[in-house]
Amino acid sequence: MAEYKLLIGGKLVAGDATMPVLNPATEESLADCPRASARQLDEAVAAAKAAFPAWAGKPIEQRKAVVVAIADVIEQHQDELARILTSEQGKPLPDATAEVAGMAAFFRYFATLDLPMKVVEDSATRRVEAHRRPLGVIGAITPWNFPLLIVAFKLPMALIAGNTVVLKPAPTTPLSTLRFGEIISRLVPPGVFNIITDANDLGDKLTHHPDVRKISFTGSTATGKKVMQAASATLKRITLELGGNDAAIVLDDADPKTIAPGVFDGAFQNSGQVCLAIKRLYVHEKVYDQVCDELAAIARTTVVDDGMKQGAKLGPLQNKMQYEKVKGYLEDAEKHGKVIAGGKPMDRPGYFIEPRVRGSSTRSSSARCCR
Repeated sequence: MAEYKLLIGGKLVAGDATMPVLNPATEESLADCPRASARQLDEAVAAAKAAFPAWAGKPIEQRKAVVVAIADVIEQHQDELARILTSEQGKPLPDATAEVAGMAAFFRYFATLDLPMKVVEDSATRRVEAHRRPLGVIGAITPWNFPLLIVAFKLPMALIAGNTVVLKPAPTTPLSTLRFGEIISRLVPPGVFNIITDANDLGDKLTHHPDVRKISFTGSTATGKKVMQAASATLKRITLELGGNDAAIVLDDADPKTIAPGVFDGAFQNSGQVCLAIKRLYVHEKVYDQVCDELAAIARTTVVDDGMKQGAKLGPLQNKMQYEKVKGYLEDAEKHGKVIAGGKPMDRPGYFIEPRVRGSSTRSSSARCCR
């Protein structure tokens, strides 16, 4: 097994404990992952706080150069990162490769942006300018559905603005993030970027920490509420990217064969584990049956398999808790609608479930609902 380390104060260190990380396609252990203690979280925050003045004092162009260098290293290690990502997250390897490429692309994009001074007033009697100043230590908490891509939605912006970061990945998908930290550790001054891991026991301490000035959280709405409540104790700034309950609408002039593949991918990409995935589909009754038939045909022929295997379109659900939750949803759906295709747990190791299309008799403005 590969060895993984935390990144604290520029050093790669063992956790005070360890925890297993499972491959969701096999339910077998991938690695004994380092697990940080509360003491190590404090060390990471202290390192970030100590590094902040010097990092904030660097010209923005120097900070951008570091972010571009990170993008270069991501691309150099794309295949390795993608394979780790598939092993721990479950998504097919081509999707994982695209995620790593997207990660690098976002680092490059954010390095093209500036934080310009804004003239608020320039009159005969006074001139008022608004200058952006970094906040300090940023606590970033990332989820298990896009472990690397969402790092790219948080880290480069924080670094370019002059902040330092303590990143906590999801307990079930920490390995690709830890490897990312290792390969960029020499590019970033010590303490500017730190990674700690936990078993869902350090989030509250991070959000309450008096030396953390902002929390950027991506995850469930329920946990987002807890983050907001915890951050309020110290008046931290927060950014919350939470789950959605999104619908799509198919009008009566749509061609079912043309729109069905896009609708299916919009619902089932990443095995449906996307915050903005289509959760329900409102279809005009004129084309309802044809749309259901097309979606059912796609569901029945979609290859659900280990993401490392060639031809896999969908991988397993990422973790056992999610797997059991989805099984509960499917059982409930059978009681309240017509199953058109799929939706059975697969009789094999791993957290595999067939994609399901469910019809409903719900009517609204000549539309019917398909889920």
